[in-house]
Order: sequence, then structure tokens, then C-alpha cells
Amino acid sequence: MTTGPRDEVHAAAAEAVNRLIVDVVDFPQPGVVFKDISPLLADPAGFAAAVEGLAAAGRDAEGSVAVDKVVGMEARGFIFAAPVALALGVGFVPVRKVGKLPGETYAVSYDLEYGQATLELHRDAITPGERVLLIDDVLATGGTVAATRDLVAQCGGVPTAIAVLMELTFLPGRDALGDLPLTALMAV
Repeated sequence: MTTGPRDEVHAAAAEAVNRLIVDVVDFPQPGVVFKDISPLLADPAGFAAAVEGLAAAGRDAEGSVAVDKVVGMEARGFIFAAPVALALGVGFVPVRKVGKLPGETYAVSYDLEYGQATLELHRDAITPGERVLLIDDVLATGGTVAATRDLVAQCGGVPTAIAVLMELTFLPGRDALGDLPLTALMAV
């Protein structure tokens, strides 16, 4: 099997993520192992590698930009989506919790493990037909990603791929993605 530039970018990103994300045992409560991304963000080379690894999901096999917008999900998704948009030379669109956006919005509510959440997106943030890359820090149950995909579709946008820093493989997040390709820099 041959590897190309995209594989090399992914490998460098995965190495940085695996090296710099730190396990914090019993946080925020006993029995939980929290994945702290702070050391990754504090390391310029590691952060840059992670951004490039996520941005690769917005490029085609030849390395050309294949999306028109990057959508980031509140809150830690913003940390990665904005620099990914810059790396791709496309616009960044935030998906926010209900009541945080000042203009007319679309809203989608979805179930959480303990309750419900609602996300919003400005109605004019994505033009019909625009190709959209969805970025978040973690794929867990998939509810946030599925809600964001629905918001993009309500605008007339075309979700093309999802990229996350890490995927929690012991949860059913992939089930919520449909046929959208997923790039995860780390699997837990």
C-alpha cells in the first residue's frame, strides 16, 4: 500500500494528538478519565499538526480544497474549526447553543444522555449548495454532529465530511453520521 501527502498529514496529526492529550483520572467526577486538550493547544507545532490533520478532511485526493465553509460546534469545536477554515481559505460558521446568535436562526433540538439540548445556526450563514465540513473536538454519541448536519441541510448546504480530534469508540457516535465520511485523529 502506498501513502500520499494526505496520509502523512494524518499520521503527523495523530502522533501529536496522541502525544499531547493528557488523561486526567477522576475528572470531573470519580470513574471518569477526562481527555485534556490543553497541552495540545499550548504546543504550537502540535496544534498546527492537529489543524492540518483536520483540514485534510476538507481536501480532495489531489489536495485541492473541496469545501466552501467550515462549521464548528460550540464550544471546543470553535477552537479547531476557525483555524481549519483559515488553513483551507474558506469561511467559518459557528453553531451555537440556543439564544447565543443575534440574527434569524434555524434550531434543532436533540436528546442528551440526561436531558435535551438545542443548537442554532444563522439562516444566512450557508448559501444553498455550499459544501460544508463539520468540525468538533469529540465524537461521542453523535447527537451534536447529527443536529449540526441537520442545521446545515436546513440552510441548503451540503454536509460533505466530519472531522474530530478524537472519537470515543465505546459510544455509538458513528451510527448518527449516516454516510458522511469521518476523520478522527485519535480513537479512544
